[in-house]
Amino acid sequence: MSKPQNPVQMAVIGAAHGIKGELRVKTFTGEPMALADYGPLYARDGRAFQITDIRPANTVVVVRFKGVADRNAAEALAGTELFVDRSMLPDDGEEDEFYHADLIGLEIRDETSTAIGKVVAVHNFGGGDILDVTLAGRKGVLIPFTQAAVPQVSIAEGFIRVDPAAAGLVEEEDGDAPRDEDFDPKGRPRGPRDAGGNR
Repeated sequence: MSKPQNPVQMAVIGAAHGIKGELRVKTFTGEPMALADYGPLYARDGRAFQITDIRPANTVVVVRFKGVADRNAAEALAGTELFVDRSMLPDDGEEDEFYHADLIGLEIRDETSTAIGKVVAVHNFGGGDILDVTLAGRKGVLIPFTQAAVPQVSIAEGFIRVDPAAAGLVEEEDGDAPRDEDFDPKGRPRGPRDAGGNR
């Protein structure tokens, strides 16, 4: 197989491990050891990487690639992102499970089915998946990928439906919330004098 036509990132190569060409690799697979099950992995420039040995090591796996025999060759690969073609991935997941690559590019619709934006990336910083979207020309709007915020996903039809309130896209009216015009800079507390507050 040649360079993937529809690439899905599976891993990123980290630091060299030892002196015999092994590398620490961060995987994006559900089971880190499964990285070896997808056949050759490809860099963005089309270079192919064949795994000859893999073992777990804390939060990463230690991998030996065919043709990488010493530390210098391994160090030259640090930071290389590894991909497979989307066709290599199984489609037998749960109904509410999606590949990040399938979500990117989907149109975002509100509760009235009006198109309001597009998914540009999916992030996970440890607290769950977050959709990075463009809305009305604004880039970098983040929406939690939860059932409440995103009640419908249709990969086949190319859209996701969001609940603007649950997604944090609209401000809820709260009668007790202070308004800008109610702000009095002289009336705000500054803390005790001995805590550095100036009165």
